[in-house]
Amino acid sequence: MTETTIAQEAGRLSLRERLLRNADGIVEQIARDYGVTPLDVLREMAEEHRVLVSGAEFEPIMREITQWGAILFIVHTNDIVLECEGILPAGTFGRGYFNLHGESPIGGHIRAQNCQTIAFVSRPFMGRSSCSIQFYNEAGEAMFKIFVRRDENRELVAEQLENFNKLRASYDQTKS
Repeated sequence: MTETTIAQEAGRLSLRERLLRNADGIVEQIARDYGVTPLDVLREMAEEHRVLVSGAEFEPIMREITQWGAILFIVHTNDIVLECEGILPAGTFGRGYFNLHGESPIGGHIRAQNCQTIAFVSRPFMGRSSCSIQFYNEAGEAMFKIFVRRDENRELVAEQLENFNKLRASYDQTKS
């Protein structure tokens, strides 16, 4: 579905109806089309596509992801979509940040206390299955996203997908 079609749908369907019909699309663009935050878009998705967790789970979730091998780390702002593939280094708290250092292209300093909601998202994206863990601040904007990588055939890496599903299930209250 093109961005123009999504914008046209925005005038005819409620956000929930649009997402129930088609959960595909760029979350940030859908949010702009409907005048809501990206987190609001995820909240309106069918439960099969998302599990929302308190930001208080930041450290244990990040710690688990360090065991997944190379992931795709994305920062998406209005001005850039920055993608970095690598192993998520173990983080430590210090000087008000969750600090990522190690032998990986992924590194930096995250204000973990600003993370209010973590979303496990499984949905179509550009017509293909996509799985990610997305970290949101109080304003409902994405701090960053971690995606299950794809292999050379553009399929989700099986072992990583299994790890994602296991971690998601451990937080999914609707399944208990």
